[in-house]
Parts: sequence; structure tokens; C-alpha cells
Amino acid sequence: MSERTKSSIDIAAPPEAVLGVITDFEAYPEWTGEVKQARIDERDDAGRATRVWFRMDAGALRDEHTLAYEYPAEGEVRWTLVTSNMMRALDGSYVVEPAGAGSHVTYQLAVDVKLPMVGLLKRKVEKLIIDRALSGLKKRVEAIAE
Repeated sequence: MSERTKSSIDIAAPPEAVLGVITDFEAYPEWTGEVKQARIDERDDAGRATRVWFRMDAGALRDEHTLAYEYPAEGEVRWTLVTSNMMRALDGSYVVEPAGAGSHVTYQLAVDVKLPMVGLLKRKVEKLIIDRALSGLKKRVEAIAE
């Protein structure tokens, strides 16, 4: 996927705490509004989730999908879509870097739905998903870190 939407946020917690929340997939229903269920289907030798099933409900967009996760570098989590009822692609990444006493988090996302959608609208959907995810992540991490 060549076109991706990207956004960043600073979080008042160390990278390990941020990554802990990002990779605690089964807790996503507790802090993301759209994810209603999550289940880890496979793990790597280090115990990290490599395949995760999600059921989401974002109003007009209801879907069950499975994502494949990889961890190419310290502080980086990437995913690609494996299966979905509504999407052709849902590929993205989080990069978490130290920033002063906290962390700088960059989220990239590329979404392609099976329904016809104008490119500009697709970017708006990606931006909405990213902004809500980063806001929820910041709130969750900072609440836990206090």
C-alpha cells in the first residue's frame, strides 16, 4: 500500500508502557470504542501476538477481521490484514520513540474497503481512525502510568 495516512502524539509515559498497551490486544475493548472483542490466535517464540482476531462496530462499519503482527525493530509494531468481511486492506504501524521523560508515537494506516470509496473520503476515514486511536492510547497509557 503506497498511500498511508500518518499522525503523531506525545504521551507522558516511557516507551515500554506505551508498547505494553499497544500490544495488549485483548484489552482493546476496554479503551477503544470500536473494538468490541479481540482474541489472540497465534504468538511467536517471544510470546508476542502474531495473529489477532477483532470484532469491531464503528456504526456504519461493522466487521470481523484478523491482523498479522510483526515487530521489525525495538519500539515498532506493524500489521497487515489477513481476512475481513468489509476490507481489502488494513495495514499500519506504530513507532514509539523516547521523547524527554515520555514517548513520541507515530501511527501510520492504509485502509481499503470492499465498497467503492473516493480516495479523499478514504483518507478522512484513515485520519479519523488514527486520531481516535492515538487519543485513546494516550488516555489509557497516562491513566495506567499515574
